[in-house]
Amino acid sequence: MPIKTKRWVVPAEPDDGLRVLICRYRPRGVTKAKETWDVWMRDLAPSPELFDAFYGKGQTPITLDAYRERYMSEMQAQQEKIAELAARVDRGETVTLLCSKDCILEQVCHRTLLAELIEAARKR
Repeated sequence: MPIKTKRWVVPAEPDDGLRVLICRYRPRGVTKAKETWDVWMRDLAPSPELFDAFYGKGQTPITLDAYRERYMSEMQAQQEKIAELAARVDRGETVTLLCSKDCILEQVCHRTLLAELIEAARKR
C-alpha cells in the first residue's frame, strides 16, 4: 500500500488509511471534533529552529538543499517512529502524511521528505 501526502485541510478519502499530522504545532482553532487526522506525530516535523532558518526569520533564508539536509539529519533521532510507519505500510496499510494548510508546494514540503524516509526504512 502507498504512502500518500496531503495538507490537513484536504478532505479525507476512503483510501487514506491512517492520517498522520506531522506539523510541529497543532492547527489553531481546530476542535477535537473537527480534526482531520487520526494521530499527531509532532516530532516528525522540522524543529522550530529549522523552520525559522528556512523561512528566514531573523536571518537569511537557507537553501532548499540545506533545509533537506538538516531535516534528514533531525529525523535520525526519529528512526523508531519512521520504522513504525514503514511497518504499517509493509503490512498493507496506507499512511497519509498531513502537513500545514498553507504548505501548497508538496515537492518542497517535509511531508515529501518524510515519505522518502519511510520508503527507505521499508527497504531495510
